[in-house]
Amino acid sequence: HKGIIANPNCSTIQLVVALYPLHRVNPIKRIIAATYQAVSGTGSAAVEELTEQAKQVLEGQTTVPHVYPHQIAFNILPEIDVFLDNDYTKEEWKLVEETRKIMHADDIAISATCVRVPVFIGHSEALHVEFSQPMSPDEARRILAQAPAVKILDDPAISLYPQPWSAAGTDEVFVGRIHRDASHPCGLAMWVVADNLRKGAALNTVQIAEEMIKRDWIHPGR
Repeated sequence: HKGIIANPNCSTIQLVVALYPLHRVNPIKRIIAATYQAVSGTGSAAVEELTEQAKQVLEGQTTVPHVYPHQIAFNILPEIDVFLDNDYTKEEWKLVEETRKIMHADDIAISATCVRVPVFIGHSEALHVEFSQPMSPDEARRILAQAPAVKILDDPAISLYPQPWSAAGTDEVFVGRIHRDASHPCGLAMWVVADNLRKGAALNTVQIAEEMIKRDWIHPGR
């Protein structure tokens, strides 16, 4: 709609920030995504519930879930938002539709599984990507090293890779574990992590406003 700019879902933002620079060089044909999403994506009540449940479990007490359908402490839940008629959750289907829309590529085949994990801040994603032509991990690293808002952490020899605890409080999208997908000659796999409260929400909103000012679409102070 004219005059309305939609801020994408947090899990979509970090996926697109990591993949779009590669897509511009070598068009993507298929994406298989598994997301591991922090409880802060649900809100402060979920953060409090994880904190309280962790204490209860460690003290041998019984937990009673309120925010989620099951205990979240020391557990993972393959359910974020409601289930749809196609058996995907709403969160998973948003990722599919938003990714296609933002990347201007309705023909990309995408499947996602979104999982809630007992982490306070920081969404993580395991991505398996099929390109139109083969792309080496080194080429992907070179492209991403020049991409805005992306930081590569990728040295398996010293166990260097993105983690939610170190991404918390930062503005970048961190990418690591870039390697060939053994199941497809044109495939790459990677691990993508970002602070869902900053890049996944607040920072992205601010950056949208800054871009609108730059394009002279809005005039602060008038």
